[in-house]
Amino acid sequence: MLMSFINMKLRDFYPSLDALCEDMGLDRNEIETSLKEAGYEYSRKNNRFW
Repeated sequence: MLMSFINMKLRDFYPSLDALCEDMGLDRNEIETSLKEAGYEYSRKNNRFW
């Protein structure tokens, strides 16, 4: 669910994970760690987790 939410926000509203985290007051490391534990990694090129 977290991955879907983050990817939707990245796709529709933000040019990068840094921009999303800054605007929403989120900790990038926490998001990346949580999603990495679930088997997902952020692709800067594609601006999404997969």
